[in-house]
Amino acid sequence: MTEIEQLESLDKLKTKVLKYIMYKKRTEKEVRRKFSEEDQDLLEDVIENLKEIGYINDKNYVERAIAEFMNLNNLSVKELSYKLQSKGIDAKALEEYIDYHADELEEYEINSAKNIILKKQNSLEEQALIQYLLKKGYRIDLVKEAIEMLNQ
Repeated sequence: MTEIEQLESLDKLKTKVLKYIMYKKRTEKEVRRKFSEEDQDLLEDVIENLKEIGYINDKNYVERAIAEFMNLNNLSVKELSYKLQSKGIDAKALEEYIDYHADELEEYEINSAKNIILKKQNSLEEQALIQYLLKKGYRIDLVKEAIEMLNQ
């Protein structure tokens, strides 16, 4: 392959990857998975270039994704973590984020548990509700705190 052909191939692949990540923000692993059939050397160059200019940034992805999940869903922190790990986010980076934002995430989990309890309190007994929340990954101390807050 001549140098010009290689540059054209690189440019085409970069355009395809950019379209993919501009449609919806993606993690590095999602990009790798989507373009696994492409020339891996070219893909590596494209990914490195896009990381350098900030189009692929897993730390920013974690921040935006967690903020979005917190606004839209009632999830436990464990569920948030599983969702992000399935997107290819590094477990260590995720753990650092969770540790750094522990108070905020704890408050979110309590409010999330309260919302679920309010929705399901007519159809489930308290023990069944607690078991349901524990299965979804909620911490027992936060579930009890949510119940206490609702019973006041």
